[in-house]
Formats: sequence, structure tokens, C-alpha cells
Amino acid sequence: MATKVVGATVRAVARKRTIIPTKAPLVLTNSAVKKVKELMKQKPDMIGLKIGVKTRGCNGLTYTLDYCNDKGKFDEIVEQDGVKVVIDSKAQLTLLGTEMDYLEDKLAAEFVFNNPNIKGTCGCGESFNV
Repeated sequence: MATKVVGATVRAVARKRTIIPTKAPLVLTNSAVKKVKELMKQKPDMIGLKIGVKTRGCNGLTYTLDYCNDKGKFDEIVEQDGVKVVIDSKAQLTLLGTEMDYLEDKLAAEFVFNNPNIKGTCGCGESFNV
């Protein structure tokens, strides 16, 4: 059974920024890789983190992050710097070209998805539409 890992925030990326095509549909920053490694040490029997989307919030969709112990038939696995992130088949199109970051300050610690495909977000940054 999957359990919620941490919260996530969505940020729309200005269209002026040119996305450099990569093989992976998702790119992790160094801080995200470090945090995923820390989380996976707590659950060594899991293969990685799983990212999904679900309908929620005032703007339509929100990301979900859970521990993953098996890959679905159409799920995509992104391996970077020794960590694995499994992308749910329903979330693949919304994540193309996205950068996953981990930010920590005095008030919050969360994964942030810098997604160029987002057309709009809600005021709190939890939900988005494509």
C-alpha cells in the first residue's frame, strides 16, 4: 500500500524559457536527488518514488507522491544519479519537460515541479491545469 511522502507545489514556467530536450520526461535537481535518496533509505524495500496526478483543488489537477514497490504496465521509470522515480501512466503527458526540485526553508519543505506545460495554477500553488 502506498503512503504519502511529502507535499508538493506547482509552479508555472514562463514560455520564454527554452526547454532543452532530454531523454527523460522528468529532470531532478541535485537537491531533489538528495532528498529522494534520504527518503528511500527509510524504505529500502521500495523501488522508488511514484509521481501521479489526481483531480483535486480549485484548478483541476494536483501531483501525488508515494513510495512505489512495483512498476505498472505503462508506467515510466526515470533513473538519475542513483535514484528511481516512477511516473504513473496518467501523469506522463503532464510532466514532459518538467524539472523536479526540493526546496526547504523556515516555513516549508517540499518538492516543487517547474512545469512548462501548465496553463494556470491556483493561488496556493497546489493545483494546476494543462
